[in-house]
Amino acid sequence: MPLITEKSNIIESLTSPFNLARDEAYQVWRKEKLDNYPDDSAKLVVEISDLGNISDEESNSMRAILAKTNMVIYTCRNVSDDPASIRKGLTALSARFGLNANEAHRSAGEENIVALEVTNLDGKRGYIPYTNKPLNWHTDGYYNASGQEIGAFLLHCARNALAGGQNQLLDPEIAYIRLRDENPAYIEALSHPEAMTIPFNREKDGSIRLDSVGPVFKVSDDGMNLSMRYTARTRSISWRDTPKTNEAVAFVRHLLDGNEPLVQTITMRPGQGMINNNVLHNRTGFENSATDNNGRLLYRIRFHQRVNIQANSF
Repeated sequence: MPLITEKSNIIESLTSPFNLARDEAYQVWRKEKLDNYPDDSAKLVVEISDLGNISDEESNSMRAILAKTNMVIYTCRNVSDDPASIRKGLTALSARFGLNANEAHRSAGEENIVALEVTNLDGKRGYIPYTNKPLNWHTDGYYNASGQEIGAFLLHCARNALAGGQNQLLDPEIAYIRLRDENPAYIEALSHPEAMTIPFNREKDGSIRLDSVGPVFKVSDDGMNLSMRYTARTRSISWRDTPKTNEAVAFVRHLLDGNEPLVQTITMRPGQGMINNNVLHNRTGFENSATDNNGRLLYRIRFHQRVNIQANSF
């Protein structure tokens, strides 16, 4: 049995578009990826009727976009502002896409869902996601330990800001293509197991998060799925000190500084949300109303597995 598994892995590696030694497989995949790739976030949107009970047609439309772009945006026709109803709906929607290995996040509330809003609550105070400050480009959980990577996350808007709070999104596979087309050595450098290190951190409860060391790009065991671990932060981060790593990091920053035409932009409204395979994203700063406490509120669930894109699998 081990011999069969080993042979299978070899075959899958040879057909993987992410194998740097197999340029033919890469070129076929690249062309399919870029042909008719959405150039407008409106083309990523699927309208759904019931957050917790989407139809097969709605589900298949969402999966088709996910298969192409690693992300999909949904808009609910029936918008609820009841927290319990939203949480129940998000849990059901996640399960519909095979997402159930929730991250045990320290700030999670009911249903293991995190409420992203401006707050001074213990455990959230001082962390940028819980302020109205901008968030730089990153993938979620880039600081997580090996084996605890975030494969996908769901984000749902319950209340929007008075102004701002815009998100930009970039499919990691597009970033991979730009880097590989520029110089395949950049991919090799960013795939090194020690490419990026996030130093240890003492949490506010006194617990210690150890150094997080790992690659930027990681390919699944079957060779067919690519994940990315990245942050644009310049403090509390250490890059492997080689010329090609430094060049590759500079190239990624160049892409994300407004030089990538396939970056998608969205300002989510109540009832809108997105499911994605942990795409690159950022957030602009925002302004809440000074006259009430009903500021911007998004619900987030993070998962250790990727979205299942097989039609009607669940």
